[in-house]
Amino acid sequence: MDGEGPQTLCDLCLAQVCCRLDALCRKRADGSMSLIWAPLFPQELADQLLQKMATQGTLNDTTVGIFRNSKKLRLRRASIRCCKVSAEAFRLALCPHRLLELDASWVSGGLTGPDVISGLASNPECRASLQKLALDGLNLNWGSLEEDGGVSVGFGSLQGLRTIQLVNTDLTDDILEDICSLPLLETLDISRSTVSKLNALLQCKRTIRSLIAHRLHRLDMSPVRLLSIFTQLHALRHLDFSDDHLAGDDNERRDADESVRQLLEGSHQGLPSLVSLDISGRKTIGDSALRAFVESRSELVFLGLLATGLSSCPVLSSQKNLKVTGEANENQLCEALRRYRERECFVREALVHLYGLTTDTDKPQPDTLKLVVEAMLSHPESPHVHLVATACVFNLTTQDLAEAMPVSLMSRTVTQLLHAMRTFPNHQQVQKNCLMALCSDYILQDVPFDKYLAAMLVIKWLSDHEEPALQRMAVAVISILVAKLSKEETAQLSKDVSFMKQLLAVVQQKAMLGVIDSTLKFALSALWNLTDETPTAARNFIVCQGLELYEEVLESYYGEPSIQQKILGLLNNIAEVEELQSDLMDEELLEHILGLLQDSQLEVGVRYFAGGILAQLASRAEAWTLDHELRSTILEQLHESIVAWPHLEQEMVSYRSFRPFYPLLQTCQPSGVQLWAVWAIHLVCSQNASHYSGMLDKEGLAELLKALDAHPDTHSDVKRVSQHIMLMVQEHQGHPEVTNVKTEPGKS
Repeated sequence: MDGEGPQTLCDLCLAQVCCRLDALCRKRADGSMSLIWAPLFPQELADQLLQKMATQGTLNDTTVGIFRNSKKLRLRRASIRCCKVSAEAFRLALCPHRLLELDASWVSGGLTGPDVISGLASNPECRASLQKLALDGLNLNWGSLEEDGGVSVGFGSLQGLRTIQLVNTDLTDDILEDICSLPLLETLDISRSTVSKLNALLQCKRTIRSLIAHRLHRLDMSPVRLLSIFTQLHALRHLDFSDDHLAGDDNERRDADESVRQLLEGSHQGLPSLVSLDISGRKTIGDSALRAFVESRSELVFLGLLATGLSSCPVLSSQKNLKVTGEANENQLCEALRRYRERECFVREALVHLYGLTTDTDKPQPDTLKLVVEAMLSHPESPHVHLVATACVFNLTTQDLAEAMPVSLMSRTVTQLLHAMRTFPNHQQVQKNCLMALCSDYILQDVPFDKYLAAMLVIKWLSDHEEPALQRMAVAVISILVAKLSKEETAQLSKDVSFMKQLLAVVQQKAMLGVIDSTLKFALSALWNLTDETPTAARNFIVCQGLELYEEVLESYYGEPSIQQKILGLLNNIAEVEELQSDLMDEELLEHILGLLQDSQLEVGVRYFAGGILAQLASRAEAWTLDHELRSTILEQLHESIVAWPHLEQEMVSYRSFRPFYPLLQTCQPSGVQLWAVWAIHLVCSQNASHYSGMLDKEGLAELLKALDAHPDTHSDVKRVSQHIMLMVQEHQGHPEVTNVKTEPGKS
């Protein structure tokens, strides 16, 4: 069982509701949606539905309208994070609810912080009930707020607020004054804001328990004044005064670093409740200051030391219950990835060190891989994050490590690799990392992901690169992916002529050098699978001069059965398409193929595929355009050769369906044609009865075989093989446990 477990029934049902909103709703005059019939939702379920709509990308001005029905859909913890919602839609849909929490971070659509505050304040219940508010990334242009009934509308109007997040906002000193006047304020995050003074914090010094002030690049305070404010926050348990070590210069952060140094060295003089301190990115702090702080704080539970050079300080090893973010070991790095998921500077730093620590790992680490994938998800447009993250993915999934991971985690991992390939098409190292990670039999064969997209992305990469090792990997990946596509996906892929041209270019390149390597074999397999029961692909193959190339390769690689089988297999696919059979009516080509059929020194596999081409072409007497004596010879040699073939134990071919055999099994066909068809069916059925016996019944071939057996003119050799097939099917149906081998469609 997948270690992460299946999705809950509730989650699956909510996803279905999100997908079917158009069918479940009617439109109001303003274009917003209203549920046609709305039961009284359990309160938590209403929150989950809103969250699901937000995460699936279906929440907008139109769909958020269903929450105007605040009697049936009662929201308490609402998240519209990263959605496109206007101020008017927000006011009508969310403000009537008695909210406890609201996350409106990074909302697009024109919604501003003042819009949120004024909308919430318009509901008397919300003024008292709202406890947590996140407005990260929103404009806080307070000049747009107006007086509301003589009462100033601001953060101070929401008296129940305990937690406020204003990351990456244009927070001013005046707005901070308003916020710090709140009587219950406990947690405040003003990271990356434009505030310049922190004096206002003294208003809430008896209530504030957590202050997060990462990268305050506009802060303008002396070390003495800053330290004075911090040390008066008597209730403070967590202080984050970290900095982006990649931004600005050391002169810019000198005063803040000095404040931190003084705080550490004189820690016994203030902040009596402090148990958690984050100074990551502060590069000028010394070991002695850290040692003094740790030794005087026996209750310390967390220290943020990433990118400080302090995470290997000996004093830390004596603190058994202390969690640390840093670079000293994998635990510290994983802690950093957990805590700093939204901070690109720290994610990059942690991933760089994680890559070094996992280069030679031989132990599956699903928790670590999950953190890497989450980092990629949190920074989808960052080439810096993806450069290192994709390298870490390769380290954590290489060799047999991927097989020990939960399948759902591997599926999400590959999806992120494909996102990286699509988002950074010109970043060579990112593309290389992704390709190396994808080049795994287990991942390609057993992990569910969008294989059509993967094939398109890899072939696009291949068209711009000729480095031999990477070309081999790319062609190998494509070869397996094409065999995994559905018939519809293969048909869609085959419409892109460039896909065919690129693979043929690889074959031509190798053939010109006369080499036999895995790249050539993978390319031939990919082309074989691409043209399997796909007339469009077969036609494009001919249009791209593939037939001429294959005729040359067939002759030049006469003594190489592994190459010949793949070439003849593709020519079989072309021969199965009636309108393309005329392209194969070349006397020199057919005589060469006939020679392969007759050559008893060749492997049966080569002779089998040669016989398939000849059987298809000779089965239509009315379409035969060459010398009729040649056709007679072919039919005679087909029968004579096939009866001498030994039974094969090793799997040589697999079929998506038996449809190409329909015309060959008609009672009017010559015995050579019929014999090749029944021999082929007998071969695959004997090797995988569980798969093919059902296909025989489903596709109606069982009836054709019975008709052949019953017809008086059917040759005894054909009857004998047909009877063996029917007996195998009957035995399997009576004893289905005999075999349970699963065969995927496609060619090897």
